[in-house]
Amino acid sequence: MFFRLSSVELAALVIGGALAAIGIGYLVGRSLRARTADLHEPVGIVQTALLGFVGLILAFGLSLAVGRYENRRASVVDEANAIGTTYLRAQTLAEPMRSRSLELLTAYTDTSIRLADAVPSSAAAKRALADGQGLQRELWALAGRSLAAAPTASAPRLYVETLNNMIDEQAVRKAVLNNRVPPAVLWFELASAMIALGLLSFYLALLDRSVWTVLIAAVLVSFLLLVTFDLDRPRRGLITVPDTPLTDLRASMDEPPAAAAP
Repeated sequence: MFFRLSSVELAALVIGGALAAIGIGYLVGRSLRARTADLHEPVGIVQTALLGFVGLILAFGLSLAVGRYENRRASVVDEANAIGTTYLRAQTLAEPMRSRSLELLTAYTDTSIRLADAVPSSAAAKRALADGQGLQRELWALAGRSLAAAPTASAPRLYVETLNNMIDEQAVRKAVLNNRVPPAVLWFELASAMIALGLLSFYLALLDRSVWTVLIAAVLVSFLLLVTFDLDRPRRGLITVPDTPLTDLRASMDEPPAAAAP
């Protein structure tokens, strides 16, 4: 659910839930203020312990999201390196496989950029993956022809090795794009934060204190939740996985090949 929501809808859900929890807690606390003087101390102890527990939960969720974000960034760099090495080694192949392979690798880089710029599991991402897999088959067929034409040469064998690695890297990227924080963890974080804010508001209302401190806490908690959700959405929100390694590689392919045809 969280992944499908827009940034505005997600912010409305988190902030609206926080305000609702504060409002409910405050109203209940005011209605019970005169009759529950003996509850001040136990409620204070419970809300203090709950706030500490929620802090640990939020830190745990943030660490999960950060880890997945770093994996996505690393996978883009690894795939760009794999394509770049394959492109360089393709220049050592004999014609006509050399020229055709370089053209296909350029087109393959374009599909990788499209995948990096698409929302995971969307129609655009699925089309980019399908186009990339079609190009992989063509590249592998050309690699087989190169090996058949020169079975003892080292250039085709080195090329096949890096081509295989490039194909594997796309599978890794597909896996890390779909490896998101489990929704149950996100729901648990959200529910725990709302309960803690509601209980804090309830406690302050029992003491006849202002709820401004709760509102400040709600802002901080909401910000932390939104950052956690944003890190888990590679192409939405303010925190996105950059495609710079791939775009830089694609720009270098517009220049003439560094190695002449053998």
